[in-house]
Amino acid sequence: MCTRYITPDQAAIERSWEIGRRNQPMWAKELFPRALGPFLRAGDTGIELIVGAWGLIPTWSKTSKLTYSTSNCRSEEAAAKPTFRDAWRLGQRCIIPATSFDEPCWETGKNVWWRFSRTDGQPWGLAGLWNTWIDQATGEVVESYTMLTVNADSHPLMARMHKADPKLPPDQQDKRSVVAIEQGDVERWLQGRNDDAGRLLAAPSVELMEGGPE
Repeated sequence: MCTRYITPDQAAIERSWEIGRRNQPMWAKELFPRALGPFLRAGDTGIELIVGAWGLIPTWSKTSKLTYSTSNCRSEEAAAKPTFRDAWRLGQRCIIPATSFDEPCWETGKNVWWRFSRTDGQPWGLAGLWNTWIDQATGEVVESYTMLTVNADSHPLMARMHKADPKLPPDQQDKRSVVAIEQGDVERWLQGRNDDAGRLLAAPSVELMEGGPE
C-alpha cells in the first residue's frame, strides 16, 4: 500500500493533463494519508482539478473524521466493500498526479524507503476513486479520494516492496502496487464504463519505473 508520495505543482499538472487554471487551495509537496492533495476528475466542461483529503469519506459516514484508513483501496474489493462501493458503482474514478511515490523495502531486514519516478520524466497519473461528503447538519462539503491498488506478487519491482510473510509462498504474499493511467487512457478511465475502465487496473510496466533507495 502506498502511504507517501510527492505531488507536482499546479502548473505542472495543468501542462501534463492540458487543463485550464483552477483556483484551488495549496497543498503540501509531500503527502501522507489524511492530508489535502490534488486529484483530477471528469467535470461538465472537461477535466477538473480538485483538492481533497487523501482518504475517501463515504457518503453514509456521519463524520468526516474517520478512525480507520481509507487512503488505499484494493481494486478487487472496490465493487463490494461498503466504504468504496458507491464511488465505484457511480463511476467516480479519478487520477492522482504524483511526481513520485514511495514504498518500503524490507530485503535487508530493515525498512528502507524506495522512491519510484517515471523513466520518461513525466508525472504519474495514479488511479483512484473520489467522493464528495456533505455534513447533513452544517452543509459542510468535503472532497476526498483514495488510491487504487492491485496485486503485485509477480511484478519484478513491486513484489520486492513491503515486508514478506514467511508463512506464505512468494506468489501468495498479496504485495500491492499502485495503478498508472497513461495519457492515452485518461478519457477511458475517467468517463468509460466500469467494466471497460476496470481493464486498466494493472501495475505499471517495469520499463516505465525508475526506483531505488532514497
